Parts: sequence; C-alpha cells; structure tokens
Amino acid sequence: MRLFFPRLLVAALLLSGGLLAEHRTAFARTEAHNGLIAPALWEVKDADTTIYLFGTVHVLKPGVDWFKGGIRRAFDQSDELVLEIIEPDNPNEMASIMGAKAIARDAAALSKRLEPTAREKYQAAMEANGLPWQAFEVFNPWMAGLALSVAPLEKLGYKADQGVEKMLSAAARATGKKIGALETPEQQIGYFAALPMEQQIAFLNSTVEGLNDIEAQFDSLVQHWQAGEPDKLAEEMNESLEATPELAQILLFQRNAHWAQWIKARMGQPGTVFIAVGAGHLAGKNSVQDQLKALGISTARIQE
Repeated sequence: MRLFFPRLLVAALLLSGGLLAEHRTAFARTEAHNGLIAPALWEVKDADTTIYLFGTVHVLKPGVDWFKGGIRRAFDQSDELVLEIIEPDNPNEMASIMGAKAIARDAAALSKRLEPTAREKYQAAMEANGLPWQAFEVFNPWMAGLALSVAPLEKLGYKADQGVEKMLSAAARATGKKIGALETPEQQIGYFAALPMEQQIAFLNSTVEGLNDIEAQFDSLVQHWQAGEPDKLAEEMNESLEATPELAQILLFQRNAHWAQWIKARMGQPGTVFIAVGAGHLAGKNSVQDQLKALGISTARIQE
C-alpha cells in the first residue's frame, strides 16, 4: 500500500511548484498542443454570474512564472477573489488558533503514543529537519505531522511567500478587489484536530515514512500541475486515497462537497468570482467539479 498522507498533503495542502528548466519546457509543449490554459482553469457560468476555479500551489520556489495569459485575464475580470482561508495579518493570531487546538487535552506525551520503532524514526526525522521533538510533546500527533510536512519544503527552497495565494492576495489588494474565504482558519485546523487519535498517529507515522520520497513526489505532481494535467495529478493520488477512504473523506471529499454548495449558492448573485483552492481539490473522483455535477451544475475547462 502506498502512503496516503504525503501525497494528500502535496496535492491538497502543500502542492509545491519548484520546477526545473525541463519542466517548463514540458509545460510549454503541453499548452501549445492542447490549447488549454495551464495550470488548469475552469469556469462555471450562467446569464449574470461567472465563477472561475483555479487549483493552487501553496508554496513555491522563486521564479515560477504562472500568473499570466488566461489566468491573469480571468483574475482581472473578476470582482472578488475567494481563497480557502484568509490568514490573519498577525502571525501570532494564527499560532494562537493552532496552539489552542493542538495541545493534547489528556496531557499524554506525544512520543509515548508511538510504538518504540515508530518513536525512534519520528524523533530522528524531527531532529533531521531542525524540529526539537521535545517541544512537541504537549501536542497531538497531527501537529507534528503537519510540521514535518512543511519543514522539508523549506530545506528544499520552497517558500510560502512565493505561493499562489500570496500572489493573488497581493494583486487583489492592489486592485481593490474584495477577498473572501470558503473556510475560517479555525475550521481548517479543526479538520485535523478532529481526527481520531488512531488516525492522527497513522498520519504522523506515514508522514515520517514518506519523507525520503517527498522531493520526488513534489516534482512529479508539480509537473502535472504546471502542465495543466489534472487527470495525471489525480492518477498520482488515487491509489493512496482509495487505501485510506476515511481520511480522504474528511480532508478532501467532505470539504469539496461544502465548497460546491457554496458555489451553487453564489451562482444566485450576479458578478464574477475567482476561486483559488489547493489543486488536489480540483482533480480526480469526488473533486469540486464532480460535486457540482451532482448538484446539476456544469463546469468547463477554459481554453487559452
């Protein structure tokens, strides 16, 4: 069984875009070949409302050129930008929100929840990524799992301030666009905090086991993202998602269904909206597009 968590986080939460020159060449070939905007962009439209759906990469290396062409035109035509969440301006506020949900209420030490072999691997992984495992003893396992998912990206040169959401938010503020969100920070963190302890431990152990492959996984998924190949991105995810259906339901499918309901309601108001969410939510079975189809709403991939 392939590990679920690294791929899920790559695709849905931390899909990264550090690309080598040959990846950019492949992207150019794909865009010229099929005439579709890449990275992928979809449209939901009626007589007086247009909603664009764009899959994002939350962290990037500097120099990735994606905000152009049809993507830029769709954004410029939009009255409002809608993200997964709006991060508080004060980083201490987000830390406070996360800390309140991350501290273990039963006061059990995190490392004591792990089997001896898993504990040894976890502590070694934390130390290798510059994270003092002792400081995480008061937290629930999901918190350490997220920290270990982010830390290798920083070492590889990926930066949150280069991510798609950061660039879109800055452009929206510069042009006076309204910025909205599908979830609150509390809700998004709550999805992890609400995981049963058994699944939290599985999350942490799988993240540790997948660290050696994370750079290769990022490269593969990023190529598909930048080339505008959501079907291939989905293929990378499907086996892992099917292997852990409970977690896929909580972290992806349930949220996709909620967002589809939000879009359906928003279609009742005139205007143009640019929605930007993690690319994993717009790929494969039970994607946002699938959930919209179940509600009788069609989406169309946009051509350049």
